[in-house]
Amino acid sequence: MNVEFYERIWMWAAAGLLLLFLGAIFVTVGVQAIQPPSHIETVDPTALPTHPEFGTPAVRTRADGSVVVSVVAQMFSFSPDPIEVPANRPVTFRLTSADVIHGFEVVGTNANAMAIPGYVSQFTVTFKEPGEYLIGCNEYCGTMHHNMVGKLIVKKAAP
Repeated sequence: MNVEFYERIWMWAAAGLLLLFLGAIFVTVGVQAIQPPSHIETVDPTALPTHPEFGTPAVRTRADGSVVVSVVAQMFSFSPDPIEVPANRPVTFRLTSADVIHGFEVVGTNANAMAIPGYVSQFTVTFKEPGEYLIGCNEYCGTMHHNMVGKLIVKKAAP
């Protein structure tokens, strides 16, 4: 067999892989309707101190028992800190940043989002196990990035 035969094999293999990767993208977009969010909530990062929600970041309980936590990330802290929430209830985190891009990761869970200046990130999670969890910034945000940590305290829900 000559070299040209092997070149054809590798050419077809590369083309096949390319079609496989592009096919995966088209299947998720077309068939499963996975798309970027259509509604983007914005906030002025320079006006956060006077903002009705993010001016005093806190943990708030809704009438249905679910919890909303407004969080402001800034060099090199999270506010509020610590965050206390009940176990076995939906907790909605609403995040923004006052200065640069920060990460918000509750270590050991699947709670993870980015805090971006000018935008509000939101996700909901239910913590099953009471305890203390570390909150870390997983986006490099400056020279003291390694010290940007917070604490999440999940308390046993009252019966």
